[in-house]
Amino acid sequence: MAMNLVLDFGNTRIKLGLFNKDSLIQSKCYNSVNELLTDLKLFPKLTHCFICSVTPQHELVLEQLKKLANTSLFSAQTNLPIQNCYKSNLTLGSDRIAASVGSFCLYPNQNVLTIDAGTCIKYNFVNSQNQFLGGAISPGIAMRLKSMQENTAALPLVKIDLNYNQLVGENTNQSLLSGSLIGSACEIEQMIARYKLNYENLQVVLTGGDADYLSKQLKNRFFTNPIIIIQGLNNILTYNIEKQN
Repeated sequence: MAMNLVLDFGNTRIKLGLFNKDSLIQSKCYNSVNELLTDLKLFPKLTHCFICSVTPQHELVLEQLKKLANTSLFSAQTNLPIQNCYKSNLTLGSDRIAASVGSFCLYPNQNVLTIDAGTCIKYNFVNSQNQFLGGAISPGIAMRLKSMQENTAALPLVKIDLNYNQLVGENTNQSLLSGSLIGSACEIEQMIARYKLNYENLQVVLTGGDADYLSKQLKNRFFTNPIIIIQGLNNILTYNIEKQN
């Protein structure tokens, strides 16, 4: 049995996926490397491990992973099942391309916009020729709230309340929540609308830690998939294993 372990080290959390070839066996999120290290010994014998990371945190587990399986890191030189047309490839976040590959495998030969609503809101676009063209990056909800507190003299730091849905904030805390939460939803709504003006038959995939909240605020029709990045990583890993055989 070929068991693949894929890991996505994000700015906030670590996401894990255990696959038997293309079939997902288990997925899990961790808040720290120590939590991940505790779990690694529980997994069955692994064949391959594939890591994408936007932080140095993966270095803390890399040697242990190499003892468990054939381990590789996502890099600008990694072979992809789509064409990467991004002009600054060395600065492209591996999570962005992994999410795009995951969506491409769901919607091949179609225009696909993948929106990853996490620490940042990332818009990743693959056209109907299966080319990754790029997209956009903006502050995520928590970053917006933190930035307003850090860059002003009087505004407080407000904790995210994902139950909040009022358009009109009746005090300063609510106004900050409305601007960050409802404002993020409005931004995404308008970005989808603009992509649809330029690319026909657009498919939209929403993922990331804030995806559940935002999906309830958005009017557009789209597919929500919280594990699209780890699925994309496994797609890339499988693609490279097959190229070697």
